[in-house]
Amino acid sequence: MRHAKPFHLRKIMIKYRIVVMAVAIVVLGLTGIFSVQARQKNAAQATVQQQPDKPATSRQITVQQRHVKKQLHTYFKKITADKTTSVSFYNLGAKAGSPAAKSDIATKFYQRGKLATSANAHTPEVSASTYKLFIAAYLFHLSSRDAYTWTPTNEDGFHRMIVNSANDFPEGILDTYGTAGINEFMNSENLYSPVFVANQEATTTAASLSKLLVKLARAEAPFGNDHNRKWLLSLMKQQVYRDGIPAGAAAATKGTTVQDKVGWLADTNNDAGIVTLPNGQRYVLVIMTHGHAQTGFSGFPRMAKITKHVQKLVYNPKLVKNLE
Repeated sequence: MRHAKPFHLRKIMIKYRIVVMAVAIVVLGLTGIFSVQARQKNAAQATVQQQPDKPATSRQITVQQRHVKKQLHTYFKKITADKTTSVSFYNLGAKAGSPAAKSDIATKFYQRGKLATSANAHTPEVSASTYKLFIAAYLFHLSSRDAYTWTPTNEDGFHRMIVNSANDFPEGILDTYGTAGINEFMNSENLYSPVFVANQEATTTAASLSKLLVKLARAEAPFGNDHNRKWLLSLMKQQVYRDGIPAGAAAATKGTTVQDKVGWLADTNNDAGIVTLPNGQRYVLVIMTHGHAQTGFSGFPRMAKITKHVQKLVYNPKLVKNLE
């Protein structure tokens, strides 16, 4: 009868001790790897927190400018398709010292003229009382040459011409100086001419009115005299017919101010203004309308609607925020 081999407990213990040690080594190794990975992850997160996203590059800003300008132009083409509307927009940039002027991204994005566009803006239309801006420019031109004296009577007439759109003063200027000289002045300023033609209503273009307002906003000739320029702007801010651009701008952004001059005649309703947002961004907007069975001021809500859409589209705060 064969006997079973003796059970060698010592050998078994040695064998399993080696296995346990191997397992322990593997566990320690894995723990070390995970520990290193965790430290690297924390370090990476800390780096991200210490180095925030960089502001947009010049190319990114340019791409966004083109996108906004295209949207605006598409809208302008739509509202002018029936040729009863002319519109011109010009961004002036931020007012010096304003909150908007302190933002590097906003300054670049709203750089003067970068978003300017228009539609049907070079088509001559009935000016109505917006022609009084041309009378103001002509008188400032004469005054700069000591060829016009601001008597109390003249100052009163000028005030009523802008604030109340009174006709007696500008008609007196046309009678005194003649239309030829004023038309020649307009031509010398590279503005639409002739504005005044015998036995016809005064005509101009949205582009011409826009160009004149840009000159006014930028204190360029014939608005180089600081006193006269500020006087005209203050009167435009006081003008009493405010259901067009002023109403639309305020509806888009509370606290927006507008210095403008309106005109209405038969079915024509026009408005031309300099708009300043609460943050200091400024733009020029000119809207000339006719048709649509307009009478009196019935076209002004139409101009307000256009203004509101333009301002919300171009001066949406998210545009700059997304680039910062």
